Amino acid sequence: MPFRNFVKRDIVSILTGEIIRRLGHGMMAEEELRRRFHTTSANSTPRYLLCLLLACSPFACCSVPRKAHWHWDSLCSMGACASQPDRASKARSDEIDRQLDEDSKRYKKECKILLLGSGESGKSTIVKQMKIIHQTGFTPAELLAFRPTIHKNAVDSAQAVVLAMQACGLEGLLKEEHRHLPGAILGVKSEEVLGPETADAIEVLWRDPVVARVLDEHQSEFYLMDSAGYFINAIQRLAHPGYMPTEEDVLRARAQSTSITETRFNMGGLSIHMFDVGGQRSERKKWIHCFESVTSIIFCTALSEYDQVLLEEKGQNRMRESLVLFESVINSRWFLRTSIILFLNKIDVFRAKLAKVPLERYFPEYTGGPDINKAANECRIVLAFVFAFFVPLDTGPFSGFPSFLRLTQATDTKNIRLVFAAVKETILQNALKDSGIL
Repeated sequence: MPFRNFVKRDIVSILTGEIIRRLGHGMMAEEELRRRFHTTSANSTPRYLLCLLLACSPFACCSVPRKAHWHWDSLCSMGACASQPDRASKARSDEIDRQLDEDSKRYKKECKILLLGSGESGKSTIVKQMKIIHQTGFTPAELLAFRPTIHKNAVDSAQAVVLAMQACGLEGLLKEEHRHLPGAILGVKSEEVLGPETADAIEVLWRDPVVARVLDEHQSEFYLMDSAGYFINAIQRLAHPGYMPTEEDVLRARAQSTSITETRFNMGGLSIHMFDVGGQRSERKKWIHCFESVTSIIFCTALSEYDQVLLEEKGQNRMRESLVLFESVINSRWFLRTSIILFLNKIDVFRAKLAKVPLERYFPEYTGGPDINKAANECRIVLAFVFAFFVPLDTGPFSGFPSFLRLTQATDTKNIRLVFAAVKETILQNALKDSGIL
């Protein structure tokens, strides 16, 4: 067989296998791909394959199509009637093959993890923890960059409490000397630097008994970020002119994710690429770009949201929205060969809330009772009950439900370190299976 035809066949074979492997199940059958290849003219087949590969592989290693393109250009320069390659062309071909082999080996050592979940489920906090645990942590400049966000979180939280107080008709119960504080707090722009006067107003109002009543009796009726108490209790420290955020401050800071963020770190001999995407409904359409070659998915859901509603749709319970989203992920054709690890996050907030807000108030199907020790310590049973509405635990692609479930507190570095030590083996095993080693 002429060398030209042999190399062309080699290119087609490499790219065909690459495309079939990357497209996965359900997108395009191998027979359909091969039919398209055979009906395409010989001279245009490699370039057609390259275009298809690039179009379908957002995270494809760019060196594969580029080197194959070089390979084809080199082939075309040999001359239509050439039956033997010259030494320079063969040497170049061998070098490209060697580089392709190296790329393949390097790719097998890479593991892509996709963080999924609804908004405010703790995905971005997990990414911050990876930076602390597996990288060098935050630099002083990076910590300082979070100061405006932290100030905004504190002011927004105080204003949310004031608005809830007014909505509940409790503002008139404030102490006489405190009745001017709600207006002063609502007049602050959250983007402004947190000053001492604002900090004093927030601190004094937070200590008024009416605020405690609002939080105890009406917190399920309005949105208040989980770290509100943490930031307001530290309001004087935050308002100090020389304030430098700590790592714990950064972990508790909340900013809506509106883009795809990639974090890279090494774990167990693998190069981990972790992708965090926005959880709000408007951001979920961007997830499609992260589906290619994903080894594992970490799906985060906040246990504490069982009594809250979506910011985008006030009538939709957050926990039920998370359940629907989880069902769509585990039954997706994109993830038939992907391990799915479920993080039931904010277990600390859940335990504290469960004593005041019974689960059956929002999930009447649950009959486990309000006993906090039973519900908290047997949290897997509680959540298994909830997820049973959407996922049969003994059938389907997620039949290993108990072994992939982890209770987490994303703001606790020690907890996340232990959790990732436990799930590391799952991630490594799936990476080896994906690379064909197992």
